[in-house]
Amino acid sequence: MRFRLNQKGQALVEYVLIVALVTVVIIGLVKILGGYLKDSVTKSSCSLVGEEYIPGDKPGEGRCGGSEEE
Repeated sequence: MRFRLNQKGQALVEYVLIVALVTVVIIGLVKILGGYLKDSVTKSSCSLVGEEYIPGDKPGEGRCGGSEEE
């Protein structure tokens, strides 16, 4: 007796597992590197508005303050 199995559902499950794994990896990287990314954007924006970048105690806590002319 030969059974013909429908394997379309199996391929869909594999794609969903791959997408879920990639999502978990991306979320982990953003959690780890998010503060450093925020600091680099803040540092760039400080120079655009003419203020000095003040680093924070932890990554992601930097801010603009004062002015470069003072």
